[in-house]
Amino acid sequence: MILKLEEELGAKLFDRSLQPVKVTPTGKKVIEQARKILYQTSLIKDIVHEEEQSLKGTFRLAVLPTIAPYLLPRFFHKLMKKHPDLDIRVLEMKTQTTITALLNGEIDAAIIASQPTEKQLQYDSLYYEEFFCYISKNESIFKNELIRTADINEERLWLLDEGHCFRDQLMRFCQMESVKLHQAAYSLGSMETFMRMVESGNGITFIPELAIHQLSNEQKELVRPFAIPKPARQIVMVTRVDFVRNSLLSVLLDNIKENVPKEMHSLQAVQRVV
Repeated sequence: MILKLEEELGAKLFDRSLQPVKVTPTGKKVIEQARKILYQTSLIKDIVHEEEQSLKGTFRLAVLPTIAPYLLPRFFHKLMKKHPDLDIRVLEMKTQTTITALLNGEIDAAIIASQPTEKQLQYDSLYYEEFFCYISKNESIFKNELIRTADINEERLWLLDEGHCFRDQLMRFCQMESVKLHQAAYSLGSMETFMRMVESGNGITFIPELAIHQLSNEQKELVRPFAIPKPARQIVMVTRVDFVRNSLLSVLLDNIKENVPKEMHSLQAVQRVV
C-alpha cells in the first residue's frame, strides 16, 4: 500500500537503501500532514458527542507515573461507577512523551506536573502537591523535625532516573547537580521501590503529598516536611486548544477536585512551586 501511495504521489516516502529503513524529508512532511488529517477527522465524532452532551466514546488519558498511583485510586473507580458510559483508557507516560502524544493527537488529555509552554496546548489547574522527605531511621537527619536542603547528603539519596519531572523539580529546588552513589547503583527504580529501600534502613527519597495518605502509621514515622519555603508542584490537566469534548472534561475535572483534599486546591503561603 505504501508503494502504491508513492507511485501515486510520484515521490519516495521511505529510503529503503538504508538499514533500518528511514523516512525521507518528503515522507516526514506527508506523515505529519496525514496525522493532522486523521486527528481532524476524529474530531467529527467528538463534536457530535459534545453537542449531545454525551460521555460516550473512548477518552485517552495520559498520567505521569509519579501521579497515577496516588491520584487514580482516589477518584477513578467512583467516577466509572457514577458514569458507566465513560470509556477512559489510562496510559502512564513521562512528561515529554505525553506532550508529543498530545500534539500528535494520540491522546485526548494528560495529567502532568507543569504548565505546558506549547501554544497548541491549554491547561486547567487541578491541585498543588507538596513534596516530603522519606527518611530511613538510620540516617542522621531522621531526628530532624524539618528538613533543609543543606541537610541532605546526595550520596544517601534515591531519585528517579532522568526524564522524570519529579526528579528535575527536586534537583533544582535542592540545587543538586548530580546524584551519585545510589543513582549509579540503581538507576531504573520506581518511587515505590525507593520507599521500600528507605524502610529497610537505607537512605533518603522524596514522595508527593498524596502518597502519604496511603501510608501506615509506621511508615508515616519516616515522613519529614521541608523547612519553609516548602517545595510543591502544580498538577494540571492538559488538552489541545482545539479540544471539543468540554462536557466530559468538566466531569473529569470536578471528580478529581472532589476527591483531593480542599487545602490542596490552592498554593499555600508557605509553599513554593518548583
